[in-house]
Amino acid sequence: MKGGELRLFGVKGLPEISKGMDIAPAILGALKKQGETLQDGDVVVVTQKIVSKAEGRVRPLSSYKPSKLAKALASSLEKDPRHVEAILQESKRILRAERGVIIAETKHGFVCANAGIDHSNIDQGMISLLPKNPDASARRIREGIRKAGVDVAVIITDTFGRPFREGHVNFAIGIAGISPMLDYRGRDDGYGNTLKVTTVAIADEIASSAELVMGKLDRIPVAVVRGYKYAKRDGRARELVRPSSMNLFR
Repeated sequence: MKGGELRLFGVKGLPEISKGMDIAPAILGALKKQGETLQDGDVVVVTQKIVSKAEGRVRPLSSYKPSKLAKALASSLEKDPRHVEAILQESKRILRAERGVIIAETKHGFVCANAGIDHSNIDQGMISLLPKNPDASARRIREGIRKAGVDVAVIITDTFGRPFREGHVNFAIGIAGISPMLDYRGRDDGYGNTLKVTTVAIADEIASSAELVMGKLDRIPVAVVRGYKYAKRDGRARELVRPSSMNLFR
């Protein structure tokens, strides 16, 4: 995209999402009430939490029976052993456990705190797990919207911390209909230098920008980004995960 303007707006008034609900019609209905419609080329950004609710990935904490390892970790970290057991079950491996935090690699390959499990924006005593296949979830939402005659991209997001930086940022954990990265390698900049390593994580940048109109406490779980001319492709969020062989910090 060569300069230009973007429009970002939150989708308000979605119903409370419960297991088995179809998210696409809920988004379209809320947009209609808001006096908005989707346009071809829009990017619909959806928080992980409502996807997990729709897919039955919200569980009572009481349903977990802590293992010996969970109990030992919980004791050293001063965490609920049931929560720790849930983290262990959702993890491929534990990378670090200290200062009350477990850094885990999820079964998807994401590296994040507590395997992406949290308690926010759900009933007390419940925990939310990441969708089993966020890319497939994004494709289902996109197809549901396409049935209404609009061709959009969909990005499912979650909030992760970042190494060496304070604060949390929305990241793309599932995508459909968009290339997740913009590769500048081999192109010349304005000074005639050939770029060798610059690859921009477009899906993450869109996810992060959408957070500005959603808010953690504002109950706006969907946003629309309009005006960005993205490369349409059947991409995967997995493409954003750096292979272990290329990771300098593991």
